[in-house]
Amino acid sequence: MLRKITIALASAGLLAGLTACGSSDASEDKNAPLKVAVNPVPHGDVLKYVKDSLAAKAGLKLDIVTFDDYVQPNNALKEKQVTANYFQHVPFMQEFEKKSGTKLAFVAPVHLEPLGIYSKKVKDIKALAQGATVAVPNDPANQGRSLKLLADNGVLTLKPGAPTSATEKDIAANPKSLKFKALKAAQLPRSLDDVDAAVINGNYALEADLAPNKDALVAEKPEGNPYANGIVTLPENKDDPRVKKLVQLLQGPEVKKFVEDKYKGSVLIATS
Repeated sequence: MLRKITIALASAGLLAGLTACGSSDASEDKNAPLKVAVNPVPHGDVLKYVKDSLAAKAGLKLDIVTFDDYVQPNNALKEKQVTANYFQHVPFMQEFEKKSGTKLAFVAPVHLEPLGIYSKKVKDIKALAQGATVAVPNDPANQGRSLKLLADNGVLTLKPGAPTSATEKDIAANPKSLKFKALKAAQLPRSLDDVDAAVINGNYALEADLAPNKDALVAEKPEGNPYANGIVTLPENKDDPRVKKLVQLLQGPEVKKFVEDKYKGSVLIATS
């Protein structure tokens, strides 16, 4: 009988251990480190600065999980492998919500990475030739953002009321008969040798040693810009004290100075 009891207790302990190890819910323990998914630049750099220089004093433990694309950070959040992520703007988040049926919560903006148009063929956006090929991001939110940047600089005209996820169907006038090549955002810097121009997201431009404020033919302006990147979580975790503490640090003067000193105008602190 004693042997049976010992085996039963051992089995129960093993089962409990497997259950604990197999749990993918990163938000269960509010005393555990806050696990945040990021893209490497600038998000990972900024969060590492917070972790190394500010978090301990604020009583916050951080666990940074890095992904190189725009897909995995939201999937990790959806599957509760992380409690928050820091890589996206509101229009991108809304597109993910539509496609996945998952509701997310945009907690607070942190910074803006100006979208820029780059070229190895021309030095002025107006010098693009008839029939030139322009590479753009293939995700709906950033593709629409790219077309708006082209429209804001007189290259094309969008139809009145075109959505943030505008496509070629929303172009009202394309006087240069531009051709568009949709690529994954991470591939855009590498496309510059093969296209006449490419509209590149700020984080991937920085990784390719392209500075939006120096190397772009044109770049987005910060005023009234809806594309600030910020902290996103699941609705049930938006009031998590760890998330609130992280937002407080990211919006503080130390991070502002870090971003200004490191990126020198290529990454801008969000104004709202």
